[in-house]
Amino acid sequence: MEGKKSGLWQAIMNRRMLICIFNGFTSGLPLYFLAQLIPAWLRSEHVDLKTIGFFSLVLLPFSFKYLWAPFIDSYVPPFLGRRRGWMIVAQVALLAFMSSLSLLNPQADISIILYVGLAIGFFSATQDIVLDAYRRELLSDNELGLGNSFYANAYRVAGFIPGGLGLILSDYMPWPMVFIVISLFMFVGVIHTFMIKEVNTKVDPPKTLKEAVSDPFKEFFLRDGLKSGILILLFIFFYKFGDTVATALITPFYIDVGFTKTVIGTVAKVVGLWSMLIGGFLGGLLMFRLGINKALWIFGIVQMLSILGFAVLNEIGPNIMALSVVVGFEYLGVGLGSAALMAFIAKSTNKKFTGTQLALLTSLFAIPKSFSGILAGVLVEGVKVGEGAFFSFFGQIDGIGYTNFFYICTLLAIPGMLLLFWVAPWGKNSD
Repeated sequence: MEGKKSGLWQAIMNRRMLICIFNGFTSGLPLYFLAQLIPAWLRSEHVDLKTIGFFSLVLLPFSFKYLWAPFIDSYVPPFLGRRRGWMIVAQVALLAFMSSLSLLNPQADISIILYVGLAIGFFSATQDIVLDAYRRELLSDNELGLGNSFYANAYRVAGFIPGGLGLILSDYMPWPMVFIVISLFMFVGVIHTFMIKEVNTKVDPPKTLKEAVSDPFKEFFLRDGLKSGILILLFIFFYKFGDTVATALITPFYIDVGFTKTVIGTVAKVVGLWSMLIGGFLGGLLMFRLGINKALWIFGIVQMLSILGFAVLNEIGPNIMALSVVVGFEYLGVGLGSAALMAFIAKSTNKKFTGTQLALLTSLFAIPKSFSGILAGVLVEGVKVGEGAFFSFFGQIDGIGYTNFFYICTLLAIPGMLLLFWVAPWGKNSD
């Protein structure tokens, strides 16, 4: 037992975990910028909920990043090395596009805002390709659970910057200044990229682009058979499906319940931050002790139950104590589930093809985020005659309201849990 404790302490207190923390923060910042700050900006400028939901399309690059991941795996920039070179390219581009929103107005420039959002999504997805590959190459197999837990924690901490600080600032300063201030946090990633070193994997990268495209897919599906590969892909898609749809328009939901942006930015985000930190750290310890398989079962159940809290909050109304409890439980569940899923994904890759295989697997994880906002907006608000493209595509639909919407989202979490019987059986050790 003493040796186990000593090994755990050494695993926690090493430089690799610190790198995971900084990389997680840098990865999460632009995503939460897209998913939380921009929707709050549009809603506060009286943009309708369905249009805001349509903006979830800016997350499409995360669903298709496997298309250019082979290029990232094959070609080395002429500066900083194979991974760090692409990191700095993506981070500088993100800094530029995120700050450019300070020049736009939702009432006059809604189409341009969409294109800028897509550019942020593209470079954020590109950064994720490199950061995921770097993390897989950095960590040994027995460090994956703990390292991905730290990464996921820092990823969620980053959400407090646009989703907490950004919302608070928006009550006291103009939106253009808010976008400038929040964008400057990308310098955390830029500075960190210059401070870390390339990982010597002792594995030769693909020699040609053709090899980089075909070999990762062949290796993945031939390793344990086609059936196993397909089940893993289905599991990754469905494991967080219910939670992803439920939280697609979560900031507009808080606003519609009646909370001010300052309350959302302080109570919701601060409580969520601490819940996620505590839960994520405990989750990392549990994965280290129990293994990834059992963690996926336990965390998945907590994640599914946490969705019901939003239905309760909608019925209670703008009660700050209720908001604190619901957000705390939700962030606990999501933080645990994300850490376990990312560890499972990393475990399912081959170090020779980290960039492309991780891009493929995390793309499936990201697909629901790309259309969940539209689905959420249509289900909650419905579609009325004369509502442009929404009426042309969906026809007239009666909205079901937030409470029934969250009940449906809870049911959407069940398929991912059922797939655990095949991809991560409770009694089978994954480590």
